[in-house]
Amino acid sequence: MGKKDIELTSVYEISKLLGASLDINRTLKTTMKFLSVFLDLQRATIALIEDEELVIKAAHGLTKDEIKLGRYQIGEGVMGQVAKSGYPIVIPNVNDEPFFLNRTGARSNIKDQDIAFLCVPIKFKKEILGVLSVDRLFDTNVVSLDDDLRLLKIISALIAQSVKLHRQAQEEKLDLIAQRDALRIELMGKYRIDNVVGRSPQMQAVYEAVHRVSPSKATVLVMGESGTGKELIARAIHYMGPRANEQFIKLNCASIPEGLLETELFGHEKGAFTGAANLRKGRFELAHRGTIFLDEIADIAQSLQPKLLRVLQEREFERIGSEKTIKVDVRVIAATSKKLEALVQDGKFRDDLYYRLNVVPITLPPLRRRQEDIGDLIEFFINKFNLENSRRVSLSTESLKLMLEYHWPGNVRELENAIERLVIMTPEDVVLPDHLPLNIRTSLVQAVSSASGSRQPMPLVQIERSHIVEALGKTGWVYAKAAKMLGITPRQICYKVKKYGIRQDTQ
Repeated sequence: MGKKDIELTSVYEISKLLGASLDINRTLKTTMKFLSVFLDLQRATIALIEDEELVIKAAHGLTKDEIKLGRYQIGEGVMGQVAKSGYPIVIPNVNDEPFFLNRTGARSNIKDQDIAFLCVPIKFKKEILGVLSVDRLFDTNVVSLDDDLRLLKIISALIAQSVKLHRQAQEEKLDLIAQRDALRIELMGKYRIDNVVGRSPQMQAVYEAVHRVSPSKATVLVMGESGTGKELIARAIHYMGPRANEQFIKLNCASIPEGLLETELFGHEKGAFTGAANLRKGRFELAHRGTIFLDEIADIAQSLQPKLLRVLQEREFERIGSEKTIKVDVRVIAATSKKLEALVQDGKFRDDLYYRLNVVPITLPPLRRRQEDIGDLIEFFINKFNLENSRRVSLSTESLKLMLEYHWPGNVRELENAIERLVIMTPEDVVLPDHLPLNIRTSLVQAVSSASGSRQPMPLVQIERSHIVEALGKTGWVYAKAAKMLGITPRQICYKVKKYGIRQDTQ
């Protein structure tokens, strides 16, 4: 093989080596070994700049102790000068060069040999990343230093690209880790139990239960009506526990068709069924070492209940279409707005699964049973949505009284949605009773009529109809304006006008 062929082959092989692994230290060491053997070098080193100092990262022909000694200040010795200037240096005989430091001591016994030393910068565009140096026995009949220098420049350029890409990847990785940690800290603060609003005795009991169960591995069953904050409590348990730095995976069992729920829970293999084009991991597998939150667990199909029971008991399962058993370390938190005991009695829910889920039960009270918390929740949500929407909305005394007396069938979720709508839609900075949603006003009028002892209180639908007629009259029968006044959407008011047969000539 001729010299040109050797050069082309060496460049090709080194380019493959540099792109074969993400481990830059291992890649540089392999590159050094190949380069020295292929080009018959005595010694070869790659030194990179770290903290304003040249440090040997890979070498051939040096012992481990010699490599440890290979540290140079920028500008110190031949290698330091190359790192500072960015220009290569060729020394035909190191014995004749006073600036050659021999810091490693590897060339202490070469007085009788002519050793040529070549050092080129490892440079990416204008940024100097380090230096590549080699030394070899010099024989003008065999070796051309110009040819060697040209080849080393090409190789150093390849090394520079690899080092730069590796450093960029490391920086991006560190940025992602920092963002992840910051997000986890934010979530841990957001879902701490301290941020769950409520000072009633019922909520104090919930807080105590959460603090007791969070450090454990126990399965938790959170029960309560829709909108009471079951997911918030589940997240608080996760982020207050030892798995806070791991995944919190949630799945609403009621929102996914039965045919897809098994795949969502346990995953499937490629080709397991028609449409399974790729392998898919299920939620249990994704939650490994973390927490899985199964919302509306009462709606899980009876055909899936035995498989779920097995995961709770054995912490293992198989993907659809696979015989390989997968073991997982997962904490399970389930939630339901239905009475599981009644479903068990009716034969619609397995009793053994119920007992596996109901290790630590936590029951969230409906908002109507902790009315002392409504004021705190109203203040919390008004501050929150004022901040989000750059507004300064507040409730009038009459509006606050009406909201405190309302029974809130949708619980905290309904209250939150109502406050958000008021902050966004109220034209002034003060919410008046007329700005409140229609269902709040009509419900309270009905309650007052009943409490007054009236023998025939006005039906709720009649109250609602009269409010709609009144709003339309005040707005000149402009549906959008009337809907805004009533706290409902134009589509809803159109539906109610049609439902109640309201016409413009209505008296």
